[in-house]
Amino acid sequence: MLQSDNFVGSPQLNFEAWRDTLRALCGGYNPEGTDPDAFTGWVRPLSVCGFTGLNLGCNAERIERTHQDARRDSVDHYFVFFQVAGQSAITHNDQALQLAVGDVAFVDAARPATYFTNNGNEAGITVTTLDLPRESLVSHLGFEPQAGHYRPGGTSAGRLLFDLIRDAAQTEGSTSSPADSYMQLAVYDLVGALFAPSEPSLGSRHSDTLFRRIQGIVRDGFADPDFGPNEVAAEMGISLRYLQKLFTERGSTCSELIFALRLDHAERLVQRRASLRTSQPLSEIAYACGFRDYTHFARKFRHRFGHAPGFHSE
Repeated sequence: MLQSDNFVGSPQLNFEAWRDTLRALCGGYNPEGTDPDAFTGWVRPLSVCGFTGLNLGCNAERIERTHQDARRDSVDHYFVFFQVAGQSAITHNDQALQLAVGDVAFVDAARPATYFTNNGNEAGITVTTLDLPRESLVSHLGFEPQAGHYRPGGTSAGRLLFDLIRDAAQTEGSTSSPADSYMQLAVYDLVGALFAPSEPSLGSRHSDTLFRRIQGIVRDGFADPDFGPNEVAAEMGISLRYLQKLFTERGSTCSELIFALRLDHAERLVQRRASLRTSQPLSEIAYACGFRDYTHFARKFRHRFGHAPGFHSE
């Protein structure tokens, strides 16, 4: 396992220390496929223009971030992921990425991901990440970059962004600067240059701003059993047809988003019911999440999560 020249000297950590350090800094990530007694790795925090980042490496064959990890951490940021040494693969957001040195990927920390090493006979991964707050990034860009994509090494924006990270690593301990707020905007612009949607319609600032408002309305109203696409369109002051068009452009429907939020909320309540060992009726949870009919709720819950709502209490 190799450290990049800019990060030589970071202390080596054992299995538990590496996992616990990473969990404390950015959430749950679980090394797999390596005997814990043979595990070695390092984690080095970075500060880049006021953003937080990490340089990290380990000799695990893969690193898992599960649905449960993402729910428990409740993080709300993206990160850019630079391949510093070796090769790796990522499965994330229904995409499979193959990364070589210099490549940069865009990852949503609120969603599960699996990272695989691919260094021939020498297992290991060496990467650098930079955390970007979701709300600030989307507000600045005017669109939401799609996680699970990568750009090959050698792009101008990618080189500039990684140069900022390397400079920060070489000047570790420097104080914050009034220029950081301007540099943060430059970082956002570089990320936008790397991961802007390829289809012009998806890059429209107006439609993306409108869609974010729609998402907010749905998040506020999904628990109402009478809430649906008609209510969303009426509150937005747009036609139902235009509402459907905005969702279709993004590969979804308004009803799918409503049911997804209802089921995510239901799963949280079901898990809390099981952990607290309460006798709260599951039908009450179903209604609290916007379902009038328990049978309909149970069928959708099983289809989404692969088990019945009462599974955890059995």
